[in-house]
Amino acid sequence: MNSCTDIPSPRNLAIRSRLLQAIREFFQAAGFLEVETPVRIPTPAPELHIDAPASGSYWLRTSPELHMKRLLAAGSDRIFQIGPCFRNGERGSRHTPEFTMLEWYRAPGGAEDILRDCTALVRHVFCRVTGGSLLARGEARVDVGSPWQRFTVREAFLKFAGWDPVAAFDADRFDLDMVRKVEPALPPDCPCVLTDYPAQVAALARLKPDDPAVAERWELYLGGLEIANAYGELTDAAVQRARFLACNEARRQIGHTAYPLDEPFLAALERGLPPCGGIAMGVDRLAMLLCNAQTIDEVRPFCPPRG
Repeated sequence: MNSCTDIPSPRNLAIRSRLLQAIREFFQAAGFLEVETPVRIPTPAPELHIDAPASGSYWLRTSPELHMKRLLAAGSDRIFQIGPCFRNGERGSRHTPEFTMLEWYRAPGGAEDILRDCTALVRHVFCRVTGGSLLARGEARVDVGSPWQRFTVREAFLKFAGWDPVAAFDADRFDLDMVRKVEPALPPDCPCVLTDYPAQVAALARLKPDDPAVAERWELYLGGLEIANAYGELTDAAVQRARFLACNEARRQIGHTAYPLDEPFLAALERGLPPCGGIAMGVDRLAMLLCNAQTIDEVRPFCPPRG
């Protein structure tokens, strides 16, 4: 860091710039259209533990997801966006209330199509920025060019936490064991993908037709950092409405704001959203990996104070 503690080093800023250039290069070569959607929105998607900062009678977005899906419903097929997102109460070594998100969607498509995109993107970015496929993360070395290991959530929890969250879901235990037992036990030397999340945490993902106890959802870990969260997207308007209502009720029960439903988004689902896949990836965390940084403050200028 510089003597100005809220400004990253010139080296890290240069790496971040090359990262952004490499991301755009990848998607443009793959035929994706870069889009921009509103940052100040009339309603966020309800999620139990994610709170959007208020902005007058609107909110600052926690994700561009709902607007990007409306673009898919209107006829776009491959789109991506890099931009700011906001979440209240998130400040630590890996979190800050304002952060940069990369999201992309493809239609037709699903979770496996997005995983292929993600594998190619990560390898492309590391090649362009570092000249190879290896990255340092503390004392560990991660090779993004090696085969990516995959675990279902059930497999990972049985192996590392000793119980099956698909057979007997417990929300509090699931969140705690994920952070304390599962994530620290994932192999540190290669990319790891956790798949088939319990249906109770499907969020905006569809359930697997051949196993509705789990969702078409996966998350990517690199060097112990959660980097991305992907879905085979839910396209059923009635099911999505029911999920939003249930989540808002759960938010009320824990004293959080219940958000208005995004009726234009639900109307777009009713008109027809093609089978599609999508993903949210943390740009700041990718920059942390490329810089071998231990905190987000080392790669993002002007982070607010911690504590």
